[in-house]
Amino acid sequence: MNNRTARTGSAFLLPLLVAIFSLLPSPAHAWVVMYKEEFYKLYHVHYSQYPDDTMENIYWLERAVEADFCNPLYALGKISNEKEWEKYRDLLMMHLNLKLVEQHLRLGSKWDKQVAYFYNAPWKEQNLDSLNTAETCYNAALYYWNEAKTWAEKANVREFRFLFLLDLQDWEDERERIGTGDLDYSRTIGRELARLQKVRSDFLAMDKNTY
Repeated sequence: MNNRTARTGSAFLLPLLVAIFSLLPSPAHAWVVMYKEEFYKLYHVHYSQYPDDTMENIYWLERAVEADFCNPLYALGKISNEKEWEKYRDLLMMHLNLKLVEQHLRLGSKWDKQVAYFYNAPWKEQNLDSLNTAETCYNAALYYWNEAKTWAEKANVREFRFLFLLDLQDWEDERERIGTGDLDYSRTIGRELARLQKVRSDFLAMDKNTY
C-alpha cells in the first residue's frame, strides 16, 4: 500500500468529523486554537470509549499533526536551546502519531468481528461492511505507525544521543522503545489484519444453507 492510499484511508472519517464539529455552537469570545500543543491538549481518554469519543480524539490529533508548533516558551516541556527545540519537535510528532495509532486501533475494534458465528449468516452483508470499516481503521493505524517510526528515528540520531528532555520522559521512553523494537505496532496491526481476513473469508463462504 503506497503512502497516498494509506493517507486516503487514514482520513476516511474526516468529512464526518468536520460535519459534526461544524454544528457545535461557538462561544462569542472563543479562544482560537492554532498550535499543535493546543490541539493536543483537547485530546483526552474517555471513560466509556464510545466510537464518537474516539473519532473526536482522532479529529483533534489530526489537527495537531497539521498545525504549527507554538513558541518554545509555551512548549509542553522546558526548552533551553535550539538543539532541545529540534528534538522536542521530533518527539512531539512521534507522540502524536503514536496516539493516532492507538485511537485507530481502538476505533477499528468497535467494528471488528472477532469470529464469524454461523448464526450471523442472515446479516452477512452488514458484517462484511463492518469488517471493511475495521480494516480501513487498521490500515490507517499502520500508516501512522510508519510516521511515528520516522519521527522516532529523527529524534534518535547521534547528535541527540546524550540529550534528554527530562520534562518529557514518557516521550523519551517511547522513542527508546521504538528504537529497540520493544514497541512495534506493526506486529499488532499485522496480526489484526490477518485475523480479520480469516473472519471475512468465513463470512464470504456462508450461503443460504449456513443458517
